[in-house]
Amino acid sequence: MLCPTCQHKESRVLESRSTEGKQSIRRRRECLNCKRRFTTYERIEFVPITIIKRDGRQESFERSKLLRGIIRACEKTTVTHQRIEAIVDEIEAKLQNSIAREFTTDDIGELVLKNLRHENEVAYVRFASVYRKFQGIKDFIETLNHLQETTWAVPSDQEDELWQQSNNTESSTAVVDYLHR
Repeated sequence: MLCPTCQHKESRVLESRSTEGKQSIRRRRECLNCKRRFTTYERIEFVPITIIKRDGRQESFERSKLLRGIIRACEKTTVTHQRIEAIVDEIEAKLQNSIAREFTTDDIGELVLKNLRHENEVAYVRFASVYRKFQGIKDFIETLNHLQETTWAVPSDQEDELWQQSNNTESSTAVVDYLHR
């Protein structure tokens, strides 16, 4: 494993732990050359998921992008890093367990918002402001009013059924339609 600091090829493993529901291994390493410590992850390689961007471009799903966006929304809130990782794990698992292999950024954005709504309202509004491209105060007010008026509590059995429906049609639009109700 190359050291990210000095690019030396040899390091020693200091600690290994199972993470992400035992689907990956986190290893703390120390470079034998510069003695810097760094973390690596080993993950099961899944069938690639394609993300369709708003402009029509397609790219491979990158867990790190999703994680980065949620971390940014949750800065200076009560949402712990462990809970953020769990949210990303849940979303990634839903995508991997789906028969569909293509999802729009809207599909993923709605899944994030659904999770953040239950975690922290500030994080929800932050994420929504970027994801929904708020143009001004009116957009914030509408979102805040929506938060006050609605409850997005979806029993887990209905949520699973919803994903099964979207898998059967090989379309994820049923999920988005349901979340917008």
